[in-house]
Amino acid sequence: MDLQAVGRLLLIAGIVLAVLGGLLMLLGRLPLFSSLGSLPGNLRIQGKGFSCFIPIVSMILLSVVLTIVLNIIIRLINRP
Repeated sequence: MDLQAVGRLLLIAGIVLAVLGGLLMLLGRLPLFSSLGSLPGNLRIQGKGFSCFIPIVSMILLSVVLTIVLNIIIRLINRP
């Protein structure tokens, strides 16, 4: 792979990351997505000088939603 191809790949990856970052910033302002980390079932452990957050329910919910969305996209792409 020559340097020109690597440069294009890095440029495209940077643009994708910038768009994804902007999208996440916009989604963080919506009430549905801003409360995603505070669902019942998420574990928060706090002590002296120590805190740990384990978003179990948020991860399960996000996994289910992404699975459904990706299955719909794949089925639309593979239409005969």
